[in-house]
Amino acid sequence: MAAPTIRLGDMLVQAGKLGPRDLERALAAQQEMGGMLGRVLTRLGVVSEVDLMPVLAQQLQVPLAVAADYPEQPLEIEGLAPGFLRTHNIFPLWLREGSLGVAMAVPQDSFVSKALHLATGLEVVPYLGLESDIERALDLADAAAAQQAEEEASSDDLLGGLDAADFVEQLKDMASEAPVIKLVNTIIGRVIDMRASDIHLEPFEDGLHVRYRVDGVINVAEIIPQRLSPAVGSRVKLLAHLDIAERRLPQDGRIKTRVKGRELDLRVSTVPTVYGESIVMRVLDRASVRLNLDDMGFSPDTLVRFNELLAKPHGIFLVTGPTGSGKTTTLYAGLAKLDADSQKIITVEDPVEYQLPGINQIQVHPQINLTFANALRAILRQDPDIIMIGEMRDGETAQIAVQSALTGHLVLSTLHTNTAPGAIVRMEDMGVERYLITSSVNGVLAQRLVRTLCKQCKEPHDLSPKVKEESGLARFLQPGQTLYRPVGCELCRGTGYKGRTGIHELMVLDEVIRRAILDGKDAAQLSTLAAQRGMLSLYEDGLRKVANGVTSLEEVTRVTQDQSDA
Repeated sequence: MAAPTIRLGDMLVQAGKLGPRDLERALAAQQEMGGMLGRVLTRLGVVSEVDLMPVLAQQLQVPLAVAADYPEQPLEIEGLAPGFLRTHNIFPLWLREGSLGVAMAVPQDSFVSKALHLATGLEVVPYLGLESDIERALDLADAAAAQQAEEEASSDDLLGGLDAADFVEQLKDMASEAPVIKLVNTIIGRVIDMRASDIHLEPFEDGLHVRYRVDGVINVAEIIPQRLSPAVGSRVKLLAHLDIAERRLPQDGRIKTRVKGRELDLRVSTVPTVYGESIVMRVLDRASVRLNLDDMGFSPDTLVRFNELLAKPHGIFLVTGPTGSGKTTTLYAGLAKLDADSQKIITVEDPVEYQLPGINQIQVHPQINLTFANALRAILRQDPDIIMIGEMRDGETAQIAVQSALTGHLVLSTLHTNTAPGAIVRMEDMGVERYLITSSVNGVLAQRLVRTLCKQCKEPHDLSPKVKEESGLARFLQPGQTLYRPVGCELCRGTGYKGRTGIHELMVLDEVIRRAILDGKDAAQLSTLAAQRGMLSLYEDGLRKVANGVTSLEEVTRVTQDQSDA
């Protein structure tokens, strides 16, 4: 190809596509950035690729390849490796009578033309191609090759015999295919319609089982064929910025995405199993989280006492319950109620699930030794009024929390126990002395989430007097009060339940209970004593909601059957 005699910039000015001032600016930028003038012009935005290419083709004296010139099916040319095409941004257009037409982003590159000739033995006819057109054609060719490979072999055959580097590349290629991307987007997108809190991807012998947790209960959705299992897992790991080559160790990551106009955070956890990696994505839907105590199912008398405990100037307030029972959300709602403008509020969490305005939130990083205990020590030098600890996990954290409460701070925290009195025994087990517990702890709230009856389909239902008496429901029923049972409709996906609400057990430490703690009473004895002092158990608070037509007796029984800290 003969060297161009007229400069590209001058040709663009003559064609009216570029002003002289813009050309001077582009030439100055080219001296700083390097590279070809055409690319500099498009990067600066002074000339569009559509205007540039015909003039560039005229200057280089090569034909211009338009979108219609690209073949529908990629050409099979012996000796031509797919990797070479992508590396040099080229794509074969036609093959006839010993000649090969090739779209090239840089047709003046004689090295590429010579390499093509040596590899194929064909006479190369270069065309100028738009980079976007070449990229699109290469992507379509890769997708077609991957689909053909899927049809011809199972995933085991597809990935068998590859070394580590090739295996990773193969996984990346599979995860980048359009069908896999669409499938993963569909799986994540369903959480909005289903109101799911977790997505479970579990590999088994017959394929990848997709399950969703809705209102605390897991539902099976579908089974993805085994051959797609590695690609789906790799796609999720790529989105969560995890190491897709590491399949032997658990990993944790986070995906931020937008689904149906709503911002979603997904907390991703992977663990290795016999048939591959099991992946759980916990949904943190900022739009659906309720940070209003009045909307969280508190009975009026419980809410009054809860607010009184929040208003105390110092001491420890604990929220207890199993994972997924809404403990952190309750604490967030309590913090949101407090005045962050007139008080210094600091939290230590693992992880920080929702950002709260006006509140300093610290993310724990055990890898760099930023543990709950170490973060708490630093916090005390920050002159806080209120401290929230995401979870009291060990004796050291508990000791510092107690010292913080005794030195004039209000400390809010969560603890994994089944009942409110059980939290006192758990703190003793952590090594906190009884006299320190009685001096620092103001109250303990145990919490569970029960499914609420679907308002659309619930129907009146009466229970026999024997069942009412034996269950304890008779104590909370008013004469003529109507009970309801679940039925199931389209709105609630046939379950009879839609949404969840809280049931609570609030133990306030008064002088009588403090004396019992100092005397070494166990959780059962403390529970009996607290009940005499007016505390309703989780089950009893649930019965109140059954009597009010909010939920069913079966649901309350299911959720509260672990009411023991023995």
